[in-house]
Amino acid sequence: MDQTEARKRWAMLALIFATRAGLGFQFQTMGSVSDHVAARLGLSAAETGTLIGLFLVPGLVLSIPAGFAGRHATDRVLVAFGLACLTLGSALAAIGDGFAMLAAGRLLCGIGFVFCSIYYTKMVADWFAGRELATAMAILVMSWPFGIAMGQVGHTWLATALSWRAAFVAASLYCFVGVVVMLVGYRPPRGATAAPAAASMRLTSREWTLTLIAAVAWATFNAGYVLYLSFAPRVLVAGGLGAFEAASVLSLASWVMIFSGALCGWIADRTGRADLIFYFCLCCAIASMALLPQVSWAVAVSLLFGLLGVAPAGIVMALTGAAMAPQNRAFGMGVFLTVFFLVTGPAPGLGGWLFDRTADPFVPILLAIAMFGLTMVAYAAFRVTQRLTR
Repeated sequence: MDQTEARKRWAMLALIFATRAGLGFQFQTMGSVSDHVAARLGLSAAETGTLIGLFLVPGLVLSIPAGFAGRHATDRVLVAFGLACLTLGSALAAIGDGFAMLAAGRLLCGIGFVFCSIYYTKMVADWFAGRELATAMAILVMSWPFGIAMGQVGHTWLATALSWRAAFVAASLYCFVGVVVMLVGYRPPRGATAAPAAASMRLTSREWTLTLIAAVAWATFNAGYVLYLSFAPRVLVAGGLGAFEAASVLSLASWVMIFSGALCGWIADRTGRADLIFYFCLCCAIASMALLPQVSWAVAVSLLFGLLGVAPAGIVMALTGAAMAPQNRAFGMGVFLTVFFLVTGPAPGLGGWLFDRTADPFVPILLAIAMFGLTMVAYAAFRVTQRLTR
């Protein structure tokens, strides 16, 4: 029975990975076609950066209400609802004729992203609590760069060969397939009821503290990563590479991250040295971004960023398992993601504003480096607080 349950556990994780990749694939649409959209619709870098960040803005007001929704619907239904919003939002952006319509589509996608982010994480925590959680969380998190890597190459190619609108259509179709797969294929862990759990809507003072610190660590980590995705191509293009060549080189980081992130989580589970691994990898991330203007090293720098720099994403996300009790996870993840969106949402727009002001694409990368530095500070604060309040 244990082996059967283990096979089912990993099968559900595979299903979650495949459908959650749609979030990254959807997010990357605007980043990959921003130059095409700016040229056709006359938008500034600050406006295209804002459109990238709008994907994350709904979480500022919806994360906690979305956590409450777990009292009224199952995880499967709520994730399917989120994927449906992503489907419709991308379709709306595909027919957009200006900033306002694109913004509406990105905001609708962002609503779906909130629901998916909370309940995908809860699904994995429920299936893997006490069993290889860092490994499972690493695999969950890697679905995001997997989708982004598909978008970095696929969306750029579609925009060049067909139209920037084709990228949004492709992302919409992928998320629609995800709705069907989730509704038909996902099953909750053994012992879980079909009805929504009577989850707690409160956190203890210790849970509040740990959840907020963990959220800052995750938010700054992702803000740095989003800034890298949004502005690293401009750095390479300024150094002499073509747009498609730059996108292809940078996509190497996302492709290798899929495997290095899972391996990093597995090593952390097996060795118990998660903290050492985390700090080493973050130092590599900062070094790789600092070396980005050295275009002749672009392939090596991109591989360093993917193999080591962002590999500990699962270690950071696993902090949520230590921050809150199982019955508080839905509400706790709402709090966690509110902070995440508060920090990460404005980052691309701020990066675009810095680029408009300086005309230097490396300045937003310096902001990304600062975000990764703050991640290390928050992670250290979490461990100290965890020991003091044990």
